[in-house]
Amino acid sequence: MIGCQLISAENGVAEVGMPLTPELLNRGGKLHGGAMFSLVDTAMGLACSSAHGFDQRSVTVECKINYLRAVDSGDVRCVAKVLKAGRQLLVVEAEVLQGNKLLAKAQGTFAMT
Repeated sequence: MIGCQLISAENGVAEVGMPLTPELLNRGGKLHGGAMFSLVDTAMGLACSSAHGFDQRSVTVECKINYLRAVDSGDVRCVAKVLKAGRQLLVVEAEVLQGNKLLAKAQGTFAMT
C-alpha cells in the first residue's frame, strides 16, 4: 500500500525503495513518519529473512527510529543490515536515505517464529 519495492536482499542485508506519493505526505507536505517507519520495518524484516532463510518468519519485537531530516519529494530507500543473528533473536540496524542524505537511523530486534 505504501509502494515499497525490493531492490535486494541477501546475506543479512536488504535494500527497499519507496517513491514519495501525495498519500504518504503529512499535513506539512513532508514524508509522514509512519510511512518512513513502515519502510524501515519492511527492510529490516527482509534483512532478517535473508539472514536465516526466506522459509522462516520473523516478527518485530521492538524498534527505535531517529528522524534526522524531512523530505517532500523524490524517492527514498532503506538499507537494513543484521548486526547479530542468534537462534531466536536478531538485532538489525537501518538507514533511510535519499541520494547520499541520511534521513533516519533505526535499530530493532526481531524474533524468529
